[in-house]
Amino acid sequence: MSNSKEKLFPEFPPVSTQEWKDKIVKDLKGADYDKKLMWKTNEGFTVKPFYRQEDIKDLRILNQLPAEFPYVRSTKMNNNWLIRQEFKVKDFIETNKKAHEAIAKGTQSLCFNIHRYDLSKENIDILLKGIDAESVELNFKTCSRVSGDLVKIITDYLKNNNFNLFKCRGAVDMDFVSPTIRRAVIMDDQLSLMTDAINASKELNFFRVLGVNALQFSNAGAYITQELGYALAWGNDLMVKLIEAGINPTLIAKKIKFNFSVSSNYFMEIAKFRAARWLWAEIVYVHQRKRYEIMNDNKWMWGDLFKDFHPFCKGESCTNYTPEGICCCASKMDICAFPSTFNQTVYDAHVNMLRTQTEAMSAALGGVNSISMLPYDISYHGSSDFSERIARNQQLMLKEESHFDKVIDPAGGSYYIESLTQSIAQEAWKIFVDVQRNGFENMVNDGRIQRAVNQSAEKRFKDLASRKEILLGTNQFPNFTEKTLDKIVAPEYERDCGCGIPDSPNLEFLNEKRLSSAFEDLRLATERATKTPKAFMLTIGNLAMRLARSQFSCNFLACAGYEVIDNLGFETIQAGIEAARNAKADIIVLCSSDDEYASFAPEAYKLTQGKEILVIAGAPACMEELKSKGMEHFIHVRSNVLETLAGFNKKLIN
Repeated sequence: MSNSKEKLFPEFPPVSTQEWKDKIVKDLKGADYDKKLMWKTNEGFTVKPFYRQEDIKDLRILNQLPAEFPYVRSTKMNNNWLIRQEFKVKDFIETNKKAHEAIAKGTQSLCFNIHRYDLSKENIDILLKGIDAESVELNFKTCSRVSGDLVKIITDYLKNNNFNLFKCRGAVDMDFVSPTIRRAVIMDDQLSLMTDAINASKELNFFRVLGVNALQFSNAGAYITQELGYALAWGNDLMVKLIEAGINPTLIAKKIKFNFSVSSNYFMEIAKFRAARWLWAEIVYVHQRKRYEIMNDNKWMWGDLFKDFHPFCKGESCTNYTPEGICCCASKMDICAFPSTFNQTVYDAHVNMLRTQTEAMSAALGGVNSISMLPYDISYHGSSDFSERIARNQQLMLKEESHFDKVIDPAGGSYYIESLTQSIAQEAWKIFVDVQRNGFENMVNDGRIQRAVNQSAEKRFKDLASRKEILLGTNQFPNFTEKTLDKIVAPEYERDCGCGIPDSPNLEFLNEKRLSSAFEDLRLATERATKTPKAFMLTIGNLAMRLARSQFSCNFLACAGYEVIDNLGFETIQAGIEAARNAKADIIVLCSSDDEYASFAPEAYKLTQGKEILVIAGAPACMEELKSKGMEHFIHVRSNVLETLAGFNKKLIN
């Protein structure tokens, strides 16, 4: 029998981190290691090119098991998540029919968006008719001012239809922060309305009635640590206010649901959800511990707090308590993940399916409780039956074919992801502490959080314009011949919620533009033009360079929707110019090597005589000299794509 402690491949000696680094530095052949391989993230920390066990040896979270406080790995002993689908309720009978169809096709969680004017017991009876509330999660959105009434209606419905309330799960999304950050509307009486909703939901042990909609930060362009930091501050603000109002922290924590966005930053999003559970668990425990200490000082019994309400996790049998009697399950963060709308595009919209697929993978591997997929076409005309089916099937594929629900926290132990979890937690905590110092409500009401998010969005817009950030099909590798104008449908008029509170002109709104908006506006302007500009590739000289630069230039100019005409090559500049004019080109792009531009460019400039826009593909050493002779248009990897194309549009489009 072999020795179980015998090392595999003993002939290979261990290699130290320094030896690895020395080998990398040698292979770099003089290039700076830090500048070449160290990645400074927008989230505020640096990512190394490789990680080893020593990078995570001091992390205390490594010893935690799934479903064990502070829940870094998971809040449950499985990795199953609920497939959720959103419904905007216009016709209650029709929506009920669609909900039944969705359940039959794999949906496990329903979310109904109901206008406050349509809220009534009769309509809820119609909406939920025939739906098994014990096996399907029920979520609701309506005006926060009437959310408490909705909770009462739901409670009565479930009781009247003899559902076991311990088996019913769901949420009512009461949220007074979103109107402020989106429309700069500040509502009064928030605390009393939240208190009423919590009291109304006492019999619904697994219904959450307070929403922390952090996805709005990400959808506005926030970075991952901003979204998480503000979400924690938002949740903590709810805890503090309601504790001061006399509500038990354990009950409050069990009534808060977090709705996060998930972007295409694959590994960081996995780490974000792990860090979110960790930090929220610590925050809730601090509030619970503080309450326990106060009670202990006053000789109270912990159990006395539950004489009117029993927030158990598994009915009467819940045993997840500390020796002091603190319910650790209250620290479990309930997360619904939504793919980002910020990176959704109108052009090449099928790429949205690729984005949402990887985003759903991040959320699933990150251990969220439910995922609500976005139909790929929602950015330009709302969803269709086909796109809703695809959105459901994307999750079903992850479960039934890829078995993502079969392994708890598969990222656990990864040197890279464990390090990311720690780094994201640290940076998000800094934001949380800063917000706590200034007051979350104060920072929302005076627009400081909105400004911080908008500044991040502005940086991302600039990075997209210069291709530091890539959006496939928008600023890189666009579909050359695609037309979109005829398939864009204007959004339906949204009825006012009825609160009658006007937008404040003195506060900054949260950004609502998608990342691709400026590029799409540019390309739509081209579609609307009476004549589509033509760009002709005048390829000449060095074969490798002219081909590479013509391909680069075609992609560059197609981002504005121009018709691009590529060529294999010309013997002379004269022949290329004549061919361009025969093609009725508006732009002539000279594609050659840096050395050859010194002679080719002046000749091409002389022959065009300002009749066409002459563009030089590249940034040759002689660029300044060429500029001094009147040539002004150069496109290369450091160009601002958006500004350059907008400049061409001004000259070419009426």
